Amino acid sequence: MPSDAVLYQAAALCLTYPDDDLVARLPLLREAAPPLRAFTDHAAVTPRRELAAHYERVFDPGNRHSLYLSRWHDGGTRRRGTSLVRFQDVYRRHGLECSGEELPDFLPAVLEFTARTGDTSLLTEHRDGLERLRTRLTDYGTPYADVLDAVCATLPAAPAGTPP
Repeated sequence: MPSDAVLYQAAALCLTYPDDDLVARLPLLREAAPPLRAFTDHAAVTPRRELAAHYERVFDPGNRHSLYLSRWHDGGTRRRGTSLVRFQDVYRRHGLECSGEELPDFLPAVLEFTARTGDTSLLTEHRDGLERLRTRLTDYGTPYADVLDAVCATLPAAPAGTPP
Protein backbone atom coordinates (compact mmCIF):
# COMPACT_ATOMS: atom_id res chain seq x y z
CA MET A 1 0.00 0.00 0.00
CA PRO A 2 1.46 3.38 -0.95
CA SER A 3 1.98 6.09 1.58
CA ASP A 4 -0.63 8.81 1.56
CA ALA A 5 1.99 11.22 0.19
CA VAL A 6 2.47 9.07 -2.91
CA LEU A 7 -1.29 8.73 -3.32
CA TYR A 8 -1.81 12.50 -3.00
CA GLN A 9 0.89 13.26 -5.57
CA ALA A 10 -0.49 10.66 -7.98
CA ALA A 11 -4.06 11.94 -7.47
CA ALA A 12 -2.84 15.49 -8.17
CA LEU A 13 -1.46 14.34 -11.50
CA CYS A 14 -4.62 12.40 -12.35
CA LEU A 15 -6.78 15.47 -11.72
CA THR A 16 -4.81 17.77 -14.00
CA TYR A 17 -5.52 18.25 -17.67
CA PRO A 18 -4.56 14.98 -19.42
CA ASP A 19 -1.58 15.96 -21.54
CA ASP A 20 1.17 13.79 -23.03
CA ASP A 21 3.13 14.01 -19.77
CA LEU A 22 0.28 12.44 -17.80
CA VAL A 23 -0.19 9.70 -20.38
CA ALA A 24 3.54 8.90 -20.23
CA ARG A 25 3.37 8.64 -16.43
CA LEU A 26 0.32 6.36 -16.26
CA PRO A 27 2.31 3.10 -15.84
CA LEU A 28 4.27 4.63 -12.96
CA LEU A 29 1.11 6.04 -11.36
CA ARG A 30 -0.60 2.66 -11.72
CA GLU A 31 2.19 0.91 -9.83
CA ALA A 32 2.85 3.63 -7.26
CA ALA A 33 -0.78 4.19 -6.27
CA PRO A 34 -2.89 1.01 -6.52
CA PRO A 35 -6.06 2.78 -5.22
CA LEU A 36 -5.98 4.81 -8.45
CA ARG A 37 -5.76 1.80 -10.79
CA ALA A 38 -9.36 2.03 -11.98
CA PHE A 39 -8.64 5.55 -13.19
CA THR A 40 -5.13 4.89 -14.53
CA ASP A 41 -6.29 1.75 -16.37
CA HIS A 42 -9.15 3.73 -17.95
CA ALA A 43 -6.83 6.60 -18.91
CA ALA A 44 -4.27 4.19 -20.38
CA VAL A 45 -6.74 2.71 -22.88
CA THR A 46 -8.57 5.93 -23.73
CA PRO A 47 -7.20 7.96 -26.63
CA ARG A 48 -5.67 11.18 -25.33
CA ARG A 49 -8.02 13.45 -27.30
CA GLU A 50 -11.01 11.58 -25.93
CA LEU A 51 -9.58 11.75 -22.41
CA ALA A 52 -9.01 15.50 -22.80
CA ALA A 53 -12.52 16.07 -24.14
CA HIS A 54 -13.94 14.09 -21.22
CA TYR A 55 -11.89 16.15 -18.73
CA GLU A 56 -13.21 19.35 -20.29
CA ARG A 57 -16.82 18.11 -20.10
CA VAL A 58 -16.51 16.90 -16.52
CA PHE A 59 -14.74 19.93 -15.12
CA ASP A 60 -16.52 22.56 -17.22
CA PRO A 61 -17.73 25.16 -14.72
CA GLY A 62 -21.32 24.60 -15.85
CA ASN A 63 -21.24 20.97 -14.71
CA ARG A 64 -20.80 21.87 -11.03
CA HIS A 65 -17.71 19.68 -10.62
CA SER A 66 -15.36 22.40 -9.49
CA LEU A 67 -11.78 21.48 -8.61
CA TYR A 68 -11.51 24.78 -6.69
CA LEU A 69 -12.12 23.90 -3.05
CA SER A 70 -13.17 27.36 -1.88
CA ARG A 71 -16.04 27.31 -4.38
CA TRP A 72 -17.57 24.43 -2.43
CA HIS A 73 -17.39 26.44 0.78
CA ASP A 74 -17.88 30.02 -0.40
CA GLY A 75 -19.44 29.73 -3.83
CA GLY A 76 -18.82 32.86 -5.87
CA THR A 77 -19.09 35.19 -2.90
CA ARG A 78 -16.61 37.80 -1.73
CA ARG A 79 -15.62 35.43 1.09
CA ARG A 80 -13.82 33.37 -1.52
CA GLY A 81 -11.04 35.95 -1.66
CA THR A 82 -10.46 35.53 2.06
CA SER A 83 -10.38 31.77 1.62
CA LEU A 84 -7.80 32.04 -1.15
CA VAL A 85 -5.59 34.16 1.12
CA ARG A 86 -5.93 31.45 3.78
CA PHE A 87 -4.68 28.81 1.32
CA GLN A 88 -1.70 31.01 0.45
CA ASP A 89 -0.95 31.59 4.13
CA VAL A 90 -0.88 27.86 4.81
CA TYR A 91 1.48 27.34 1.86
CA ARG A 92 3.77 30.14 3.04
CA ARG A 93 3.97 28.70 6.56
CA HIS A 94 5.56 25.69 4.91
CA GLY A 95 7.90 27.83 2.81
CA LEU A 96 5.97 27.33 -0.41
CA GLU A 97 4.49 29.78 -2.88
CA CYS A 98 1.84 29.26 -5.53
CA SER A 99 3.20 29.42 -9.06
CA GLY A 100 0.41 31.69 -10.21
CA GLU A 101 -0.62 29.26 -12.95
CA GLU A 102 -3.58 28.16 -10.85
CA LEU A 103 -5.39 29.51 -7.83
CA PRO A 104 -4.13 28.11 -4.51
CA ASP A 105 -7.38 26.22 -3.86
CA PHE A 106 -7.09 24.14 -7.07
CA LEU A 107 -7.42 20.56 -5.81
CA PRO A 108 -4.35 19.21 -7.65
CA ALA A 109 -2.27 22.03 -6.10
CA VAL A 110 -3.65 21.24 -2.64
CA LEU A 111 -2.92 17.54 -3.14
CA GLU A 112 0.64 18.29 -4.25
CA PHE A 113 1.10 20.60 -1.24
CA THR A 114 -0.20 17.85 1.05
CA ALA A 115 2.11 15.26 -0.53
CA ARG A 116 5.14 17.51 -0.07
CA THR A 117 4.41 18.65 3.48
CA GLY A 118 2.27 15.96 5.08
CA ASP A 119 -0.09 18.74 6.22
CA THR A 120 -3.62 17.48 5.57
CA SER A 121 -5.33 20.51 7.16
CA LEU A 122 -6.58 22.00 3.88
CA LEU A 123 -8.03 18.68 2.72
CA THR A 124 -9.58 18.04 6.11
CA GLU A 125 -11.06 21.53 6.34
CA HIS A 126 -12.62 21.06 2.92
CA ARG A 127 -13.73 17.47 3.45
CA ASP A 128 -17.39 18.38 2.94
CA GLY A 129 -16.62 19.90 -0.46
CA LEU A 130 -14.50 16.91 -1.43
CA GLU A 131 -17.38 14.60 -0.50
CA ARG A 132 -19.87 16.65 -2.52
CA LEU A 133 -17.51 16.63 -5.49
CA ARG A 134 -16.98 12.89 -5.09
CA THR A 135 -20.72 12.28 -5.01
CA ARG A 136 -21.36 14.44 -8.07
CA LEU A 137 -18.56 12.76 -10.02
CA THR A 138 -19.96 9.36 -9.08
CA ASP A 139 -23.45 10.41 -10.18
CA TYR A 140 -21.98 11.75 -13.43
CA GLY A 141 -20.40 8.35 -14.06
CA THR A 142 -16.82 9.48 -14.58
CA PRO A 143 -13.65 7.59 -13.65
CA TYR A 144 -12.49 10.79 -11.91
CA ALA A 145 -14.81 9.72 -9.07
CA ASP A 146 -12.36 6.88 -8.34
CA VAL A 147 -9.62 9.45 -7.73
CA LEU A 148 -11.80 11.32 -5.23
CA ASP A 149 -12.79 8.01 -3.61
CA ALA A 150 -9.12 7.23 -2.99
CA VAL A 151 -8.34 10.69 -1.59
CA CYS A 152 -11.39 10.77 0.68
CA ALA A 153 -10.55 7.31 2.00
CA THR A 154 -7.32 8.72 3.48
CA LEU A 155 -9.04 11.49 5.43
CA PRO A 156 -10.74 11.33 8.81
CA ALA A 157 -14.46 10.70 8.61
CA ALA A 158 -16.59 13.78 8.13
CA PRO A 159 -18.29 14.90 11.35
CA ALA A 160 -21.83 13.59 11.87
CA GLY A 161 -24.41 15.87 10.34
CA THR A 162 -22.06 17.13 7.62
CA PRO A 163 -23.93 17.14 4.32
CA PRO A 164 -22.48 14.79 1.67
